[in-house]
Amino acid sequence: MQEHHVDTAAMQQAHQQAQANGQTVSWLVAQNEAQSPKLIGMLAFSDQLKSTAKDAIIQLRALQVKTVMLSGDNRAAALRVAEQLGIDQVIAEVLPQEKALHIEAIRARGHVVAMVGDGVNDAPALAAADVGIAMGTGADVAMHVAGVTLMRGDPQLVSQTIAVSRLTYRKIRQNLFWAFIFNTIGIPLAAFGLLNPMIAGGAMAFSSVSVVSNALLLRRWGPRRQK
Repeated sequence: MQEHHVDTAAMQQAHQQAQANGQTVSWLVAQNEAQSPKLIGMLAFSDQLKSTAKDAIIQLRALQVKTVMLSGDNRAAALRVAEQLGIDQVIAEVLPQEKALHIEAIRARGHVVAMVGDGVNDAPALAAADVGIAMGTGADVAMHVAGVTLMRGDPQLVSQTIAVSRLTYRKIRQNLFWAFIFNTIGIPLAAFGLLNPMIAGGAMAFSSVSVVSNALLLRRWGPRRQK
C-alpha cells in the first residue's frame, strides 16, 4: 500500500485490532486508469490450528529439539500462534528467500536444522535446511526439494520421523561395532592358524545373523515407545 501511495488511515484502528487478535490483514483496493488507487476494504484472516499441533511441539521438546517458527504473517499473528503452541522462537514477516537466509544463519551457528513446510513459499527454506521435511498434503514443489515427505498432514509425524531416524542411526553404529569386533578377533587368529575354518565359518554366520537380528528389532518401534 505504501508503494502505491494508498492511504489506509481510515482503517488503521480496525487493522491494529485485527493484528492484536492474531489475524493477518490484506487490503482491498480499487484502481482504474482514470483515478489513483483507492482503499475500499480490509480482510482479516486467522489460522485454524491442527488439533495435534500442540502435542507435536511437546514431543519435539521431549526429543530436545528447539522449535522456531518462520512465518510471512505479521508478528502479532505469529506470536499468538507460538504462544498457543509453546514454540520457542518466532521469526515473522519474512519473504520466502528470507526464510532460507535465516536457516543458513542458524546453520552457520553450528546447529543442525530440519525445516518443515508444505507450501510453494517454503521450498527455498526446505532446500536450505540440513533436512527438509514436506507434508504429503502440500505443494508438489515442496515435496520435490525435501529429503523427507510425510504421508499425512499430521505434525506429530515430525517427532516420530526424528525418533525413528535416531534409532536407525543407533542400530547402524551397533551393527558396525559388532562386525568390527568379530573381524578384529577372527582375522588375526586365522592368519596365525589358530582358528579352525569350521569355527571361522560359524562365527561369520553368527555375525551376519546378529547384525540382521539387531536391525530387525526396529520393527518393534512405534510412536508410543519412542524415547
